[in-house]
Amino acid sequence: MSIGESVGSASRVPVIMGILNVTPDSFSDGGSWLPHDAAVRHALALVEQGADIIDIGGESTRPGAVPVDAVTETARILPVVRELVARGVRVSVDTLHANTAQLAIDEGVEFINDVSGGLADARMAEVVAASRATFIAAHWGGGADARYRHPDIAAGVRWDLHDRAVALHGAGIGRDRLILDPGLGFGKDGDANWRLLSRLDQLTILGFRVLVGHSRKRFVGALLPESAPMGLRDAPSAVISVLAAQAGAWGVRVHDVAATRLAFDVLARWQNASVPELLPEEPDLQTELIGLGHA
Repeated sequence: MSIGESVGSASRVPVIMGILNVTPDSFSDGGSWLPHDAAVRHALALVEQGADIIDIGGESTRPGAVPVDAVTETARILPVVRELVARGVRVSVDTLHANTAQLAIDEGVEFINDVSGGLADARMAEVVAASRATFIAAHWGGGADARYRHPDIAAGVRWDLHDRAVALHGAGIGRDRLILDPGLGFGKDGDANWRLLSRLDQLTILGFRVLVGHSRKRFVGALLPESAPMGLRDAPSAVISVLAAQAGAWGVRVHDVAATRLAFDVLARWQNASVPELLPEEPDLQTELIGLGHA
């Protein structure tokens, strides 16, 4: 099924962005896909499982991670980017560095995914604006700011993302090339993340596509015993993907593509199921229940 294809009068299939961490220290699968051949095999497996886009990152953004310079980052990801693009895979690059973004764009990537929303590198907006790439701008704020402790955190995030969108548009990135991400886990505690998800509609009303990146994050892991293996976070992550889809998200960024695709298939079947009209000889169950005093 193609990206955005309708699955019912009130729904569509969100984009599934499969995560490929080409890093030694990612919180969920650090080092597993660092070798080039392993990274390519895993990416192709994710596509086979139903990923629409592969999001490649060469620098971990987990709390406490050691920053990586653009030279190291590009050495990790560009060979993988080059091979996947050559194979016809739609590729996104997860980076804070404008130099990395430029080199990735030169290799044919379609998306630049910046968790800082373009704030970490002053040249990022300029680089993307000069290209045909789509920019995914995540919300990078939170922390001690009082508005992120307020019950309606979505209002604060919405205004921040609105301001970022205005600035990026002013830098030359067209509205149709902007996607917004609420930045779950970045400067936000667990309760704030859940409150933000519950008001996702506050972001979709801005009129931009919204990407939700929740997969395996710490606030999801908090639902499980402390000793639970990372893979057990995939089931609640798939549930969140479905709820995000129902709230109007354009896409979800996930580790377990197969589980997410299956969850979306269930949602599609649920929404597309039709109730046949009662035949004349069939009793009206509601009427019968009323007659029996059960309704």
